[in-house]
Amino acid sequence: MEPDGLHVSLGNYSGVIADALAQARRDNVVQRIWSKDASLWKTDAAHQKIIRNSLGWLTVASEMSAVADDLIDFANKIRGPGGFKHVMLCGMGGSSLCPEVIRQTFEQQSGYPRLLVLDSTDPDVLSSFANQVDIDHCIFIIASKSGTTTEPLVFYKYWYNQVKQRRQNPGESFVAITDPGTRMVEMATEDNFRRIFLNRPDIGGRYSALSYFGMVPAALIGVDIRKLLSRAEGMMRSCSAESAGEDNPGALLGAIVGECANAGRDKLTIVTGQPIAALGLWIEQLVAESTGKEGKGILPVNGEPLGPPSVYTDDRVFVSIAVGKSDGETYRALKALEAAGHPVVYRSLKDSCDLGKEFFLWEFGTAFAGWRLSINPFDQPNVQESKDATRDLLEYFTRRVKLQEQTVVVSDGVLTVYADDQTRALLPSTSVLEALRAHLARVKRRDYIALLDYVEETPESEAAIQTIRTYLRDVTRCATTTGYGPRFLHSTGQLHKGGQDTGVFIQLTA
Repeated sequence: MEPDGLHVSLGNYSGVIADALAQARRDNVVQRIWSKDASLWKTDAAHQKIIRNSLGWLTVASEMSAVADDLIDFANKIRGPGGFKHVMLCGMGGSSLCPEVIRQTFEQQSGYPRLLVLDSTDPDVLSSFANQVDIDHCIFIIASKSGTTTEPLVFYKYWYNQVKQRRQNPGESFVAITDPGTRMVEMATEDNFRRIFLNRPDIGGRYSALSYFGMVPAALIGVDIRKLLSRAEGMMRSCSAESAGEDNPGALLGAIVGECANAGRDKLTIVTGQPIAALGLWIEQLVAESTGKEGKGILPVNGEPLGPPSVYTDDRVFVSIAVGKSDGETYRALKALEAAGHPVVYRSLKDSCDLGKEFFLWEFGTAFAGWRLSINPFDQPNVQESKDATRDLLEYFTRRVKLQEQTVVVSDGVLTVYADDQTRALLPSTSVLEALRAHLARVKRRDYIALLDYVEETPESEAAIQTIRTYLRDVTRCATTTGYGPRFLHSTGQLHKGGQDTGVFIQLTA
């Protein structure tokens, strides 16, 4: 089976996946996705209302193709001699992850600004960004679907005040991307933003890559968005209602990851290489936030170095995405895993513009997998918990001018261990090492270990975190994930709270 460049080796799972595709044909699943039939996923009115207002991604690539010339014209107006040298996108979650993939994938185009993506409230990160740009020649994109997300609004207020001190018309340095009728539209209008892009309101944040949220920053830095969108439209045709079975790459991908998860292989291990290595960040949010609910979920494992079969248990499915062919070492490692009985999916892309295809493929596949898992892939019921908790903390700080004190488990003067009351009761206070050992002793077969990092993302910190995760994976044989805060709260946080109770968490800060 190789529909549109999708090669699969399913081993013992070929039968159940074929059965799932046969059931999909009987139930007209692909046709019902395209007809936006909310009852495919849920029967109650509340869920169906959310679903019906979440399927605009199915056709947005064609709609964006129709306005591509306008975006390119806007990009040409802001660049050139005396124009902007930097584009800083300020957002969180779905509003920032696609731009981050774009930033890391495409080299800076001659004559176009350089893109920076700010999705961290870490003071060191903010200082680093301030040092990288000439504010007089930086255009800021404030991106928020709801127009009320705390972090982008804070970024906006900070940078607007900085620009206001230097320009009589600070709004000329700002662009907004949001839904119609949001508070951000009002603020952007009041402050005379250079441009306000109103996105389709029936597209959720994590499904917005091919909308204004992804295409505006791409256009501003000179990416060929016509080609990107054309490739996406090609994948739309491959996943059309006329292709209802294994010849439909989106249905096949969704059947594989959904059915493997139902069979216990719920750790979707993403293997990517340059120049598209960052794609895993976007897939991670899409899959985790779409499926991690009702005590179920598919855990995306992004960026974990490949190891020999001996360091894995039977809870994995591997997906390799490469431009051309994978390098020899990666290919041999995947073949060894295939021989050991692990399902392996191979995606071969023509070039970086095939990202357009991947965005649509994974959106369609994730929606299909939601049907297999009997969940609503378009809501995020537990994300609001984090937003509410953040507001409570900020209100406490406003009243008391300090944050709530956390109880120390143990400290050696260099490292300090904190824990919630329930976990603290299980940990010895004799030494940091013993406390960590006791915490990791809770890891069981088919669990996962999540390293949640509230530190500045630098090559040095990333190398250290990768060393730690690889060691933990090798000694426990459990999947390991990492995420920088607060980004992960808007990405994998939904699965951490709403998915299966199989996570063991270590939060790092400095």
